[in-house]
Amino acid sequence: MTSPRIVAVRTQRVRVPLHTPFVTALRRTEFAETVVVTVEDSDGCVGWGEAPQVWRVTGDSLAGSSAALKGPISDVLVGAAADLTSAGLIQGSVVGNRSAKMAADIALHDLVARRAGVSMTEHLESHASHRSGTSCTSRAMQHQRSAGIPGEPGIPTHLTTDMTLSVGTPDELAEAAAARALDGFTTLKIKVGTDAAGDAERVLAVREAAPGCVLRLDANTGWRADEAVAVLTALADKDVELEFVEQPVARRDLEAMAYVRRHQPYKILADESVFDLEDLVDVIRAGAADAVNIKLAKCGGLTPAIELLEIAKRHGLGRLVGCMMESHLGIGAAASLVAAAGIPGEQDLDAGWWAKTSPYIGGIGYDGPRILFPAAPGLGIEGVHA
Repeated sequence: MTSPRIVAVRTQRVRVPLHTPFVTALRRTEFAETVVVTVEDSDGCVGWGEAPQVWRVTGDSLAGSSAALKGPISDVLVGAAADLTSAGLIQGSVVGNRSAKMAADIALHDLVARRAGVSMTEHLESHASHRSGTSCTSRAMQHQRSAGIPGEPGIPTHLTTDMTLSVGTPDELAEAAAARALDGFTTLKIKVGTDAAGDAERVLAVREAAPGCVLRLDANTGWRADEAVAVLTALADKDVELEFVEQPVARRDLEAMAYVRRHQPYKILADESVFDLEDLVDVIRAGAADAVNIKLAKCGGLTPAIELLEIAKRHGLGRLVGCMMESHLGIGAAASLVAAAGIPGEQDLDAGWWAKTSPYIGGIGYDGPRILFPAAPGLGIEGVHA
């Protein structure tokens, strides 16, 4: 019997309105904009992925991702095997364009999981290849009966995320922190880095407004090394407990990040400093971080993310899986990766919570800080709402 081949790569743009503007040291947005891609095989099975627009971090745009997906990525995938042997083709198809690679890679994994009739988490746990000769429909029905029911042993039904507090005044942050605590969030990530002189005051306001919450800071490269040390030392003098401080200084300045790590008491998490394996090796060699935030849009999808998580674990770094301002599709893939890898703690996957509604038929949902997995094969997405 002939193994299925990929016959089509299709794209569409999706704009997701946010219920609240999202503000960091790098940007302000009221929408999550993304390119949704589907990869179809010769049996009619379809996998879904997305390429979020991330101008200020990766440089990827909707236009660029669309062009990469319709051009070089489609060129290598159409006619290729509808299994994970084609994952390497995606990564080698074009230089850069990590969001586009993310979309195609997720879609390929989703396709393989759907063919096998297993959830994305189960697929990633086992690296299952497709089961030739078994239709999507029959495997999906079997999955629904045997494995996809919430509460079944060994099948994760949800994981928890932190909640990001956008850049704002101390009063605005305090108000947002109190509201998110009432929503059930127990870990808050405070965006800082736009005004070092006022950052300590902002953090103290959040601590007072939400005293029961674990606090994380994210400067998004916004501080100089001396500013970072001054702010963090001031917070330590006030006995502020922080789980970690994310990306305090410029992406490439690992010497400065190592300096900050040595001269204040909090753990440092590398985010913008780590896109790929070379970056991770540089961070490890520089002793610049205690942990790393892996994001699919930075590294190019699930396949490279798995390698980065394995290397980070091997070298004793803490691991966090985060996201850009993307939709429920990308979050579903990232959440499945967390569940498959068994990464402990609350992750950084709140982007879908900011959306007014999910643009998809099927897929993950949010219940406060809980990301709810669908009882369906793959990512469980069946379409985009009109």
